[in-house]
Amino acid sequence: MCGSKVNISEANYLKIKEICASFNNNPGDLINVLHKTQDHFGYLPVEVQKVVAECLGIPATRVYGVVSFYSFFTMKPKGKYAISVCLGTACYVKGGEKILDALKSELKISEGEVTPDGKFSIDVLRCVGACGLAPVMTINGKTYGRLVPEDVKGILAEYAD
Repeated sequence: MCGSKVNISEANYLKIKEICASFNNNPGDLINVLHKTQDHFGYLPVEVQKVVAECLGIPATRVYGVVSFYSFFTMKPKGKYAISVCLGTACYVKGGEKILDALKSELKISEGEVTPDGKFSIDVLRCVGACGLAPVMTINGKTYGRLVPEDVKGILAEYAD
């Protein structure tokens, strides 16, 4: 069972304990625990990973290995609207890099960054699984395909608050 705290708030510490307990602190459920924890926090910083490791009774290096291996986990906060640009073979060949460049230009951030207002973040994926729609990007899971750079501004406008 969990004991000592790392450098996070008591409320967050208790939430991680609750999530781990919902999976009976079973190390075999590490991926499920991490999904639920990331759903709650939005990302998985090292401090959170340490508490998960402690609660599940496994080394922190094992948790880090899983978080850093799978692309659906992130150790950095994402924007309210998380943009992922596919640069897999089909998307790359059909202009995915131009879509990425248009996003960077429009949002004034690079991949892996979040806009200063916290609204958008940009990441790159190796395959979305929609090769027939190449080039593709997603925003919070919504897929946009057969893109040209000129589409970017209008798509971002859909997310104006």
